[in-house]
Amino acid sequence: MTNLDQRIEAMHRSDTRIAWAFVVGLWCAVIFVAIATWDLAPNGTARILLLIAGAVILVFNTAAILAMLRHYREDRDFMYGLDIKFLDAARAARR
Repeated sequence: MTNLDQRIEAMHRSDTRIAWAFVVGLWCAVIFVAIATWDLAPNGTARILLLIAGAVILVFNTAAILAMLRHYREDRDFMYGLDIKFLDAARAARR
């Protein structure tokens, strides 16, 4: 494995961890808000609608991040290689 491959793998792993941390944080935040505001809903119908809306947000955002991660995996050599090229150029220009 070349140095470039190692750097690409490290960047991809880092981005994947950050994306999963965002998903976990989003789920925790939505669940917390649902619990914290449960008594504010005027009736059972409103609570059901709010739960459905929260579930839709969670499902669509999770699916979007999974699709993003799949895309990153497919094109990671190109995307991260380009990022590394520009990072190296910027670092060289500062010297």
